[in-house]
Amino acid sequence: MFDNALIWILILPGMILGGLAQSWVKSNVKKFSRVPLRQGLTGAEVARHILDARGLQTVGIEPSKGILSDHYDPRGKVLRLSEAVYGVRSVAAAGIAAHEAGHAIQDAEDYLPLEARSAIVPVVKAGSTVAPLVFFGGLMIGSQPIMWAGAILFGMSSLFALITLPVEFDASRRALKHLEGMGILSDQGEMDGARQVLRAAAWTYVAAAVAAVGSWAMYLVLSRRR
Repeated sequence: MFDNALIWILILPGMILGGLAQSWVKSNVKKFSRVPLRQGLTGAEVARHILDARGLQTVGIEPSKGILSDHYDPRGKVLRLSEAVYGVRSVAAAGIAAHEAGHAIQDAEDYLPLEARSAIVPVVKAGSTVAPLVFFGGLMIGSQPIMWAGAILFGMSSLFALITLPVEFDASRRALKHLEGMGILSDQGEMDGARQVLRAAAWTYVAAAVAAVGSWAMYLVLSRRR
């Protein structure tokens, strides 16, 4: 009975926090997407100005389909900005574009957490597919060593989520620094808006980390109980 309650204690916080974080970020993006940028720059132009100022003229910027699908591709050296950011002249678009530009700057500077995260991506992808199969296969045949192997493999996803936190926080810090230092955001109201958007986005990564660690702990509890 205690183990069953413990499992819910482990997984519920991530589920609840994740739902709240998603709602918060969507609300802030929607709110500040309606606030026009006084400088009149689109998200793509904001990113281009920041990248060029750091000597990263070779980093490309492309439109991307989907909602909040913005990301930096370190292999292709390209920023992919969603339709709500790429050609939009708003405070939210400027903040998100600057954040992704921050990732490109991290890559150029060989920022250690970003390098570590990129290095474990293949293992995480394989582990996320194989781990449940290994774990529940061990459960079905009653093999605790196989279950532990599955639990350990799943732990790579938790490691990835934890490494992601400093990567994302640092990218947001760089974004705000460049937006203010380069005069892209012209007053405190615009800075506060961009800060709120990025802070809300950061909580989605915190929620993901809590969920990943909680799920990993659940696997470990089930392995131990078995």
